[in-house]
Amino acid sequence: MLIWSMLSPSDIAGGHFVRLRAIALALRGPPLQKSKTETRMRLLWLVATLVSSLMAQQKPAAPASVRLYILDCGTIVDMNPASYDLKMEEIKGPLDFITPCYLVVHPRGTLMWDVGEIADANMPASGPGAQGPFRVNKKLLPQLAALGYTPADITYLAMSHYHGDHVANANEFARSTWIVQESERAAMFSEPPPPRAPVAQFSKLKDAKTIVVKNTDHDVFGDGTVIIKYGPGHTPGHQMLFLKFAKAGPVLLAGDLYHYPEERTLDRVPSFDTDRNQTRETRKRVEQFLKSAGAQLWIQHDKALHEKLKRAPEYID
Repeated sequence: MLIWSMLSPSDIAGGHFVRLRAIALALRGPPLQKSKTETRMRLLWLVATLVSSLMAQQKPAAPASVRLYILDCGTIVDMNPASYDLKMEEIKGPLDFITPCYLVVHPRGTLMWDVGEIADANMPASGPGAQGPFRVNKKLLPQLAALGYTPADITYLAMSHYHGDHVANANEFARSTWIVQESERAAMFSEPPPPRAPVAQFSKLKDAKTIVVKNTDHDVFGDGTVIIKYGPGHTPGHQMLFLKFAKAGPVLLAGDLYHYPEERTLDRVPSFDTDRNQTRETRKRVEQFLKSAGAQLWIQHDKALHEKLKRAPEYID
């Protein structure tokens, strides 16, 4: 059937693909009598109309102000607080980490911030996936499709840093403009690569269109509402994301500046940071910035925090 042969799951968001497939398959069959043929043609027209409507819905209009969609990119289990210079009894909230991905939609374009811990290509055809301590229930690209976006619709890609739980789907966005700190990019493609840097997952970025930031802050859209903040220490060019929402106010997505809230309250630094003293200096600057900007700090791995926040398809604005 022509209509069906032109469609794929990536073309149609969410469960609409399944429903359309059922309709299309039902319309197949042996030759029908003339009256039934007319009925079939009318049904085909209805399917075509529905497809056109759904395809139109896939390209949302640009919002009036910044929006943030929080996507489910998994959890990390069996955590050892000692790696974060903490004792088990000092952790007051969940021990496991959450690993969100974030889609920022701005009137002038889109930004994908952090892209998961297990690549969609490495996930099972159906059901959850697991790699070591990583647990993922949903692929990233279908979540974007449900919001009306494909990788081709993403203007910019930026990741807080090169660790495996933040870069898994980076190659999917190699056609976007990659925003990266100069020191981070140098580390990512050094020989040998640094620890915790799964080069195969971001290898296509080496030749991607890139904005190499000279180890400083970068205003993504030029209006102060989406700013990448330089925050080295965890990795050489670790960065954070400042968002200025019209309703929710200013927020700083902390990357891995902190993992547990107790790192912040008890002044603890992970043992595996590239430069722990640099992390401490970055934290001091960030705390000063938060006060001056009146901004909230969102720890990206904080499971308790994210359980309180809106998740896609809802958005924060």
